[in-house]
Amino acid sequence: MEDYRRVGVAIDFSPCSRKALEWTVNNIVRKGDHLILVTVLREGHYEEGEAQLWQATGSPLIPLIEFTEPHTMKKYGVNPDPETLDIVATASRQKEITVLLKIFWGDAREKICESVESIPLECLVIGNRGLGKIKRAIMGSVSNYVVNNATCPITVVKIHD
Repeated sequence: MEDYRRVGVAIDFSPCSRKALEWTVNNIVRKGDHLILVTVLREGHYEEGEAQLWQATGSPLIPLIEFTEPHTMKKYGVNPDPETLDIVATASRQKEITVLLKIFWGDAREKICESVESIPLECLVIGNRGLGKIKRAIMGSVSNYVVNNATCPITVVKIHD
């Protein structure tokens, strides 16, 4: 039996997703856990031979040592910001956790929900941009969709100005 948990954080490298990541590191992860960053890109910028596999299943789980290398991330079309990398590198050292990145391509709402099943995750933390009721009704809320459709416990972290 596994003695670690798979804790997911939906991340798009924005301030609200960094806040969700910080909250997760400070409040949920514990020694030995696997912290899995789930990111979704609208379009795939990946190598031709792997395109069909990755579109269906997402990228392989990418270890922290690899997703801190710009060359590797360029292959996947992801550009993680230095602040996010610092948060996960520090958490990995201090809390003795394994940090992995999983990339999906497509609609963020659907792919985040898929990640819960395909990885699988024990819980997921997602940031909230704080859209007003009108903007949320027009544009849709990723966090709202995930809360209502994911099959694991979801925590929504709101960003405060």
